[in-house]
Amino acid sequence: MSNTRKWSSKKQRSLEILVRLKRLYPDATCSLNYSTPVQLLVATILSAQCTDERVNLVTPVLFSRFPDAPTLANADLSELEKIVRSTGFYRNKAKNIQAACRMIVNEFGGELPKQMEQLLLLPGVARKTANVVLAHAFGINAGVTVDTHVKRLSQRLGLTEHTEPIHIERDLIRLLPQPDWENWSIRLIYHGRAVCKARNPACEVCELADLCPSASVIKEQLSVNSQTRKLTTNQ
Repeated sequence: MSNTRKWSSKKQRSLEILVRLKRLYPDATCSLNYSTPVQLLVATILSAQCTDERVNLVTPVLFSRFPDAPTLANADLSELEKIVRSTGFYRNKAKNIQAACRMIVNEFGGELPKQMEQLLLLPGVARKTANVVLAHAFGINAGVTVDTHVKRLSQRLGLTEHTEPIHIERDLIRLLPQPDWENWSIRLIYHGRAVCKARNPACEVCELADLCPSASVIKEQLSVNSQTRKLTTNQ
């Protein structure tokens, strides 16, 4: 019998996962550096398909030159592209950052809106970015941020069968208390980086293994792969 059977429901299991993640990563928080809501928006746009560490190397230069929405809105686009180049997809990111800041200035009085519907009107902003900004800039848990780590771990942990972020987010919203929506994502990201990696998940040391329906499957596959390598080596 699977260890996960002792947890009577998916919701009960998700709440126990939450308890353990809080114990494992008590100080987990947004790892992007910023001083204002607009700066967090920009940093989050830059973080797409880029590490937070790389973004944090770029933003000090960017924000010293263009610290707010008006300066970013009026920046020379080629200069903006040059500064953010190392984050990847730099032309599209620079274009979206400038267009979003122009909209903030022209339509929202220079202040970043606090409503999901308005944030989603900004170029380059989807629910993932909006959730991060609302939670960390304004203390509003409007949803669950679903990045690649959250998607992978939520599927492995059997909390969703969906592949689209919007559907995964809806599943997690039904399972988790609203005050924990955003920090659930951050802690899951920490766990994805440290233990439940995409290629080589460390199920043998994972403190969520007894809650994870994928753990036994992954362990068996890793054992088969190990035996195959040994046989190949001995031939």
